[in-house]
Amino acid sequence: MNIIDISFDSVCYITIQLNWLAILVLCVAVIGINYLIKKVITVSRKYSISVQEITLGIGSSSITVHYDNSDRALAYKLWVELNTRKIGLEFDQENDVIVEVYNSWYEYFRVARELIKDLPIEKIECASELIELATKVLNNGLRPHLTKWQARYRKWYESSVKESDAKLSPQDIQKQYPYYDELLSDLIETNKRMIAYKELMYQIAFNKK
Repeated sequence: MNIIDISFDSVCYITIQLNWLAILVLCVAVIGINYLIKKVITVSRKYSISVQEITLGIGSSSITVHYDNSDRALAYKLWVELNTRKIGLEFDQENDVIVEVYNSWYEYFRVARELIKDLPIEKIECASELIELATKVLNNGLRPHLTKWQARYRKWYESSVKESDAKLSPQDIQKQYPYYDELLSDLIETNKRMIAYKELMYQIAFNKK
């Protein structure tokens, strides 16, 4: 199947015939090959890291997260937010104030959601695994504790601060919460998950195995 046929009708005339079907097939083939090359390059630049879902509070199996440089940029931003807030630091039972911890958690939830939402549309497909992971951590790893404890504890704490002896510190007041031990146990467990998540974001952001 020739793409171009050239013939001489006479001394003064040259006839050129184009096979449009052949040209169309060639164009499709070139586009297809170009697409496959880009896909191969994208896959070859992907890295992977395995993590136990249970350590992040999002499941009970092991998952493999694939990521590239676009994902690393998002992971870095999430790591910075985690690493500079109380949510990414171990809870200090003697000195930390639970209300301040909740403020930090709530603010991280808001910022992380904005980082995910503000991703350019062209990067969403490439970063889909990391977006799904980050969303699961928010909804399954962090939200359950806040939903169960934050509102009721804040209401009790604000009332107790007004009624308590002025000499009592916030740390002393919070220990009087009727369900303090149960809340503390759940808070520490959630905090451990967030620290594990912070470490995972560090490994992805800096490509550490």
